[in-house]
Amino acid sequence: MTIFQQIFARKRPIFSKLIGFGFQNAKDGFVFEKSFMNEDFVLVFKVSKDGAASSKVIDNMNDEEYSQINADGIVGGYVGDVRLAYEKILQDIADACFEDVLFSSDQANRIAAKIHDVYGVAPDFPWNDDPYSAAGVFRHADSRNWFGLIMRINRAKLIPSADEHELVDVINLKRAGSLSEPYPTGVFPAYHMNHKLWISVLLDDTVSDEVVMALVSASFLATNKK
Repeated sequence: MTIFQQIFARKRPIFSKLIGFGFQNAKDGFVFEKSFMNEDFVLVFKVSKDGAASSKVIDNMNDEEYSQINADGIVGGYVGDVRLAYEKILQDIADACFEDVLFSSDQANRIAAKIHDVYGVAPDFPWNDDPYSAAGVFRHADSRNWFGLIMRINRAKLIPSADEHELVDVINLKRAGSLSEPYPTGVFPAYHMNHKLWISVLLDDTVSDEVVMALVSASFLATNKK
């Protein structure tokens, strides 16, 4: 996970605060640029009109992107100093212009809201250490049995041909008796849980909210205290 992903995975922009911080209007949204490390580098941070954020660091010596900023295992030396300065600017932007959300993807947050509306249940987050700190568990109010688990995983865990660095939100649900393999597009044998009993559903809008909630309903009934 990159420095940017660590800070912004579960944040959304507050558009009304961007201009005041120093963002400029751009054709497709907003852009913020800041030089650092004695102007050797410049951070370019973009926020699209739909709220998607991205950043890159340009090395002013050769006017190219500084790829070492996300190199694994580098914590000291000059590159480490650049990373610390970069992280500080990102954190300032996050603190001033972004707000926390429960999950990374828009669909995961919509599904969490729908589950609360239908079942009166909000997720709890029982794991405090990465990579599971963003994993939210949905439980029955009486029995505390799980009926859903939203977590962020590498897409390649479900689709081997996918980029192993691409992250995606999924919801794990108890498989209903009527759901048999081969599963519909976007539904897979559960990641990190019993494949015979649970499924993983992509929350990247591959599967509609209506279908996801139908699967949630089936899981809720299948895990209800007898």
